[in-house]
Amino acid sequence: MTETKPRAIDAWVNVNMGSVERPAWLTRVAEDYFKRADDIFKDISVAELTETMDCCGVEKAIISTTAEDPSDDVLKFAEADPKRFAISAFLDPRNGMAVVRALESLVRSAPVALARVTPFIYNLPPDDRVYYPVYAKCIELDVPISVNTGIPGPPSPGKCQDPMYLDEVCVFFPELKLVMAHGADPWWSVAIRLMLKYANLHLMTSAFSPKFFPPELIQFMNTRGQDKIIFATDHPVLSMERCIPEAAALDLREGVLDKFLYANAERLFFDGRGI
Repeated sequence: MTETKPRAIDAWVNVNMGSVERPAWLTRVAEDYFKRADDIFKDISVAELTETMDCCGVEKAIISTTAEDPSDDVLKFAEADPKRFAISAFLDPRNGMAVVRALESLVRSAPVALARVTPFIYNLPPDDRVYYPVYAKCIELDVPISVNTGIPGPPSPGKCQDPMYLDEVCVFFPELKLVMAHGADPWWSVAIRLMLKYANLHLMTSAFSPKFFPPELIQFMNTRGQDKIIFATDHPVLSMERCIPEAAALDLREGVLDKFLYANAERLFFDGRGI
């Protein structure tokens, strides 16, 4: 009997890393951390990504760009196949109302499923006041936002990505749909405790290989966290071809794999939002 391939949504995909301006920290992490810069810094066409998704069982993907200067090369994915591709919008909260207006403009013109902020780039923890206008706008627009947590791969400050900095954010913005991105290493227990505390707090496993998930995360996924953990790859940094088989091999209870790979992302990013 042929084994049924699990369905998946990849909530973090990059398609223009060969064209975008490349900061020094990104080059360092590709060369020193992942040791595969040639495979990472490339552009991916709609046809190429569609073929990869078909081979891996990925039904939808969220493609990354910036809110203030969105890439036409990224937007064309959603234009080519709006049933399979949505957009995530990177924000620089230090830009104040300019980035808030840029996010609103992009949401009005493109299928934005997710906003993103990356604290280590600014060395500002996510409870800093500069983020608050962005959080308020995300609630108004009903757009979830991801916040990178865990010590980053690049040689950059990591303390600002301690998940504990989200504690007061969740208290002040209980309606905010918030996703910890790139795992939470080494603060997994803190991230799990916060997810138990706050209904709208989730965790995305982008850029974290499933075969290296810690035991406490697997335990949480199998129990009270079944609806909290969302699959993503950061493709091509970590490829779909690698991550989905690794996810399928996890010791998960019946039904949990589908929630992890597909259903949790479908509910949070797509269901009832017209995307």
